[in-house]
Amino acid sequence: MSLPKFCELIKVSDKNIQSYKKKGQVPNAIAVIVACFASMRENEIDFRKIVDDLELEKKTKEGGFKKKKESKAKKIFPTTRNKTIKEGGATDIAPPVIYPA
Repeated sequence: MSLPKFCELIKVSDKNIQSYKKKGQVPNAIAVIVACFASMRENEIDFRKIVDDLELEKKTKEGGFKKKKESKAKKIFPTTRNKTIKEGGATDIAPPVIYPA
């Protein structure tokens, strides 16, 4: 089986698999998959049908200039410094939060 066909079957980017060529070894999971496919082929078992029945979906990386996610620290310890507070229609600057040492 060719690399592009293998990648299409297991819904993995061929660039991802090709990158292991530079490293000289593949992850254990990929090695197990290849060994199982080879054994199944020798025993005339249609592994393509088995894999297709799994209905795998190809994962894509989201790249570009996307906004970074808010860090966990900011979610856990929100700060009120320099945020505006509306009280009775007026807008005031909130005082800085002072945490005890």
